[in-house]
Amino acid sequence: MLSGKLTLTPIDALTELTVIAQQLADKAEGRRIVLGLAGGPGVGKSTLAADLVGALNAAQPGLAALVPMDGFHMKHAKLETMGQTDFKGAPHTFEASDFAQFLSRLKVATEAMSGPGYSRKIEDTVDDAFTVPPEVKVLVVEGNYLLLDDDDWAAVRPLLDYAAFISVPRDLVRARLMKRHGEEGLFTEERNRAHIERNDLPNYDRVTETQGRADVIITLDVAQ
Repeated sequence: MLSGKLTLTPIDALTELTVIAQQLADKAEGRRIVLGLAGGPGVGKSTLAADLVGALNAAQPGLAALVPMDGFHMKHAKLETMGQTDFKGAPHTFEASDFAQFLSRLKVATEAMSGPGYSRKIEDTVDDAFTVPPEVKVLVVEGNYLLLDDDDWAAVRPLLDYAAFISVPRDLVRARLMKRHGEEGLFTEERNRAHIERNDLPNYDRVTETQGRADVIITLDVAQ
């Protein structure tokens, strides 16, 4: 299986991760396996994770399901009460314990389980955003903080059978996040720029420090 540090195109990364997921599933002897895609905001892990699930299910329908970490953001109203809305997306603004417990249950579930998602249209979480059917054998989990080793986040890494850290250059992340924050027209460009510099890029830096806990580090070779 892939290990070490690699630079791959998104297509090659998808191909390699598809092979790894299939190998893990073949060796699992019926139990569910969890493949985690970690990385900072804006690196493309969500797209890669969705493509990976699509590729696995194209080869074997019903094999895989996507499990996003973002559904475990704290509710916006809670962040307002805490005075932490300016730092939404930082590790302490997630329900990390709930996420770890959900993933632990999901890993051994024999019945359908639903989980929360995050909507950028309302900038808040939504309940029952996805459902994992009982026949699924591969859980593709994606999120920024899968490899953190402090506080409640430390319970997540042991649940991952294989972890890939996804990276792109910091300047590209900044440009992508400016586009992302502006897509729904909810905020001003000035607000978005300030949020990225104050919160998103420091989160990117913190996540980058966790890459050594991954099985493989993949830098995506992408066009600007």
